[in-house]
Amino acid sequence: MAVEDRVHKARMVSSVAATVISLACGTNYVYSAWAPQFADKLHLSATESEVIGLAGNLGMYSMGVPVGMFVDTRGPRPAVLVGAILLGLGYVPLERAYNTGSGSVPWLSFASFLTGLGGCMAFAASVKTSALNWPHHRGTATAFPLAAFGLSAFFFALVSSIFFPGKPGKFLLLLSVGTFAMIFTGFFFLRVLPHSSVYHAVPVGESGMGDSRELHRTGSQQSTASQAPYGPGTSSGETSIPTFNPDHRNTLSPSEPVVGESPSSKPGQPAAAKDAAHSTSKAPEEADETCSLLSQSSASSLPGEVLVQSSVDLDRSHRVDIRGWNLLKNVDFWQLFAIMGILSGIGLMTINNIGNDASALWKYYDKNIDDKTLVLHQQLHVSILSIGSFAGRLLSGVGSDFLVKVVHASRVWCLVIASVVFSLAQICALVVVNPHLLGFVSGFSGLGYGFLFGVFPSIMAESFGIHGLSQNWGFITLSPVISSNIFNLFYGLVLDAHSIIEKDGMRRCEDGIECYRAAYVVTLAACGLGLVAALWVIWHQARERRREMGKARALD
Repeated sequence: MAVEDRVHKARMVSSVAATVISLACGTNYVYSAWAPQFADKLHLSATESEVIGLAGNLGMYSMGVPVGMFVDTRGPRPAVLVGAILLGLGYVPLERAYNTGSGSVPWLSFASFLTGLGGCMAFAASVKTSALNWPHHRGTATAFPLAAFGLSAFFFALVSSIFFPGKPGKFLLLLSVGTFAMIFTGFFFLRVLPHSSVYHAVPVGESGMGDSRELHRTGSQQSTASQAPYGPGTSSGETSIPTFNPDHRNTLSPSEPVVGESPSSKPGQPAAAKDAAHSTSKAPEEADETCSLLSQSSASSLPGEVLVQSSVDLDRSHRVDIRGWNLLKNVDFWQLFAIMGILSGIGLMTINNIGNDASALWKYYDKNIDDKTLVLHQQLHVSILSIGSFAGRLLSGVGSDFLVKVVHASRVWCLVIASVVFSLAQICALVVVNPHLLGFVSGFSGLGYGFLFGVFPSIMAESFGIHGLSQNWGFITLSPVISSNIFNLFYGLVLDAHSIIEKDGMRRCEDGIECYRAAYVVTLAACGLGLVAALWVIWHQARERRREMGKARALD
């Protein structure tokens, strides 16, 4: 018990470290708090400012696949260290450009890209660590780093408003020093401590045991009946998993593929068993960071040894391993990819431009507003967005566990909720002309974005397996790269079309809500499309489950 208590405490400390690291990774979402003043100081157009912001999004989302593969193969800690360095270095050129009032857009975009990449690396590592340390409470465990990621903008905007009010240059310096310090500190406490599996060595020659302890491969229908309900990513033709059956003697054929088996796996040895053989060769507190991240081959310590799976390995996310080309050939993946792209693009447009929304409304509402007051209003809405994202991520993570375990419903219902909340945000953006009410736009946008990203890692893990979660998450986050570019550049074009260039080269829009209204008409239509797609996935998932259960009953 003493060892188990120490391991449990170490997992708790690791979860806290993952949360602190995530808190420093979401600083791309604070872009609106300093971007308008940054653009004014460097005489940038709205479109050029959007390009710099999009470069940060590009670093955060487009590099998800290689970052995920790196985390899956090398473990979380190296990714955390590199992420801290990139975030610290990325904000330095931006801070210097603001202080000098000059800088080329390509160079500033590259610096912004580094901040996104650094946040991506450290964040992927923290989420993967939480998912592995708490396999039976994955939705809740990952909800905390996911929520902290959403709270990042609020945290840094709050600190800046207290110590550096109305000073974007100091704010950028805070982002450089603060992100590096927080992630580097968390690096020393972040550890993967997988649950030890109870495996037993059973000599084949032992009387009465060899006949009853061998592994048997069930048919896909049998497997479905015992493991239902299935989520997205499961089809009737999916390869089944090896299960323990005391009534059969036939063993796995060397030619049969095993779900979760890596290319280097030994024929006839189950992938889950390989993980166990590797992980149980060490004490839990000595477990290597990559031992439970990938299916690895490991020879048995005794001749004729048979490994029996524990309840941890019977969890679908540990049995299924769909990644790489198999993932790209999966229809369910592309359904989720489309939903993520549509909804995240809608959220990112407001996240990157809530400062411009506030600026347009306040300058129309109060002609005499000064820059310092305007900056504080922009930071306020960034904070509201961040708090909404925090709440959404926490609620969707814990709520999705409730849906699955208590209501026996699909986690995808959280995506339906996100679509509805995003729709409310777009409607508010189209009707709110009083800047005092703009908080409804930022609040609903943050809440919807949080619901979206709070539940998606759990959906991906259940659908395609925990072992390839980081690289699969990298594939799914390519979708915001496409959609955010479209929505944000369209917003920039709309704003530029309503702006006038003053004598000093600064751009100013005095049309109030008309400065950006057309952009929100487009995103409102996109919300409807996202809602329909989410409902389709739920219907498709339920149909596949009924089909599998019908086949299982027919066999009985």
